[in-house]
Amino acid sequence: MEHRTLGTTGPDTAMIGLGCMGMSDFYGPADRAESIATIHAALDAGITLLDTGDFYGMGHNELLIAEALKGRDRDRVLISVKFGALRGPQGEWFGYDSRPIAVKNFVTYSLRRLGTDHIDIYRPARLDPDVPIEDTVGAIADLVKAGYVRHVGLSEVGPDTIRRAAAVHPISDLQIEYSLISRGIEEKILPACRELGIGITAYGVLSRGLISGHWSKDRAVGRDFRAISPRFQSENLEANLELVERLRGISERIGASVAQVAIAWVAAQGKDIVPLVGARRRDRLDEALGATGLTLSAEDLKSLAEALPPGAAAGDRYPSEQLAHMDSEKA
Repeated sequence: MEHRTLGTTGPDTAMIGLGCMGMSDFYGPADRAESIATIHAALDAGITLLDTGDFYGMGHNELLIAEALKGRDRDRVLISVKFGALRGPQGEWFGYDSRPIAVKNFVTYSLRRLGTDHIDIYRPARLDPDVPIEDTVGAIADLVKAGYVRHVGLSEVGPDTIRRAAAVHPISDLQIEYSLISRGIEEKILPACRELGIGITAYGVLSRGLISGHWSKDRAVGRDFRAISPRFQSENLEANLELVERLRGISERIGASVAQVAIAWVAAQGKDIVPLVGARRRDRLDEALGATGLTLSAEDLKSLAEALPPGAAAGDRYPSEQLAHMDSEKA
C-alpha cells in the first residue's frame, strides 16, 4: 500500500487510516468480535494508523484497540487519540477541558487503557474556548519531551488557531471532515496547513455513510448520530441521495463502487492528505481498501467536480448547536 507522511514533521503512514469510533459509539450497536477482526484485517492489509478518542464509548474504544493489538508489534502501529470532550454516565456532553493539568490527566488514563507507553499523535478534540491553544499545545509538547507522546495534532480548528498552535510546537496533522460533499477546508484551512507543512487526516470521507452508495431514504437510524444530522433529514436526505446517484453513474463508468470513488477522490486531493475510513465490518473494510488501487483520471476528476460542486450538499454537516462550538466553522 502507498505510504504518505503527515506533514513535514509527522510520521509515515499508509495512505488510508482506520477510524475506530463507530466500533464503540454514535452509530448504534457494534459487534465486539467483528470490530476486533476488522482491526486485525486492516493491520494485515497494511493500514498503520488507528484513530480513536478517549471519549468514544467513555474509554471503551481505547480498551477495544488495546485488546486488538495484543500480540501485535506496537511499533508498526500509529495510534492517534483525541481528548478533551467531557461525558456523563448517560453519554451526555458537558463541553471541553483542555487545561494543561487536564491534558496530563487525560493522557495518563489513555496510556493505561491502551496498554502502551506512548501515543503516536495526541490532539484536542475541539478548541476549548476557555483555554488558549498555546497552553494546550504547550502541555502536549511537555508530554513529547517526556516520551509519552510522539507528535502533536489538531482537530477541527481554523487558520488562526492552527498558526498559533504551530508557533508553539510543530504540528503533524489537522484532523478535519473532508469529502466530496464537505469541502469547507479548501478555501482557507487547507492552504494554511500546506503553508505550515501540516498534513490532513480526513474523517467523514463517506459523510457517515451518506455517500457510501449503501444508504437509502427508507433506512431507519434509531439512536444514532444520523438521527440528528441535518443531511439525513427528510428533504435534505432526498436531495443528497440525488447527488449520490450522480456519483453512482460516474462510479459505474470508472468500474468501481461509489464508496471507493469517494475515498479515492479525497486521497487524490494531495499526498499530504490521509483519508480515515470508519469501517466497522470486514466487508466494508474490504470495499474501502479497493480505493487504494484506484487512480482517478483528469477526466474522472472533472466529471466529479461538475456533478458534485462545492456547496452542493443539502444541510450542514453538524447540528447548529454543535457547529457553534467548532473553531473550523469560523474560518
